[in-house]
Amino acid sequence: MTEKKEQIKHLCKQFKMSGIAHSLDTLIAQGESQEMGLTEFTWNLLETEASHRQQREMERRLKTARLPASSSLEAYDATVENGLPKNRLNQLRELNWLDQIYNIILLGPSGVGKTHLAAGLCRDAIQGGYNAFFRTMEDIMNMLKMKDMTRSAMADYKRLTKAQLIVIDDMMLFPVEKAQAVALFNFINHLYESTSFIITTNKMPAEWAGLLGDEVLATALLDRLLYRCEAITLTGKSYRLKHRKSIFEHSTA
Repeated sequence: MTEKKEQIKHLCKQFKMSGIAHSLDTLIAQGESQEMGLTEFTWNLLETEASHRQQREMERRLKTARLPASSSLEAYDATVENGLPKNRLNQLRELNWLDQIYNIILLGPSGVGKTHLAAGLCRDAIQGGYNAFFRTMEDIMNMLKMKDMTRSAMADYKRLTKAQLIVIDDMMLFPVEKAQAVALFNFINHLYESTSFIITTNKMPAEWAGLLGDEVLATALLDRLLYRCEAITLTGKSYRLKHRKSIFEHSTA
């Protein structure tokens, strides 16, 4: 019996059915103890393989999305008064805006939770079956600059052009050269009618022209992003400064 199970495991690996191969001993023991019929046992095998593949696919998509380490909204402190009430957060998490190809712009100073919210909504979208990615503006600019030079950048570009949601974190954090500004506009212009964007920024739209060095280009870019958009201004004190770490132990001395 042991030899036969090993042969089955070998065949499962050969046919790339690693979920069954990994759980075979448990599944056989369960089938014997519950006196399963052949149909029920076969269904159990295939359901185990399907669940295993779904889990691996989800892990792959989350990895490709490049989410920050802390990206779940399950532990989000909705009691903090930052301009986004719990009921509105819950509405955003329903993702109806994503089906309607709406954009979200999260405005506010550093540390008020813009990135956490954007990453959390991106994770929700992925877990909801959407094709979603998280990138910083620096990531986007580097990808656009290198896509015609390296395979990895071109592969990322192709992934993003098929996305249903793209998060661009820290938009307009630094000034952008003219050629890069044009590339960014072309990228968003190509996608804005079929892809939703979540933009996080600490710069008001009126400041974008100065950072892009071109008022006409900034106006055209904002026109695309704001056409179907919910702008949310977050307020409050920096979470990181409030909960900052110290290398020294607390002491009253």
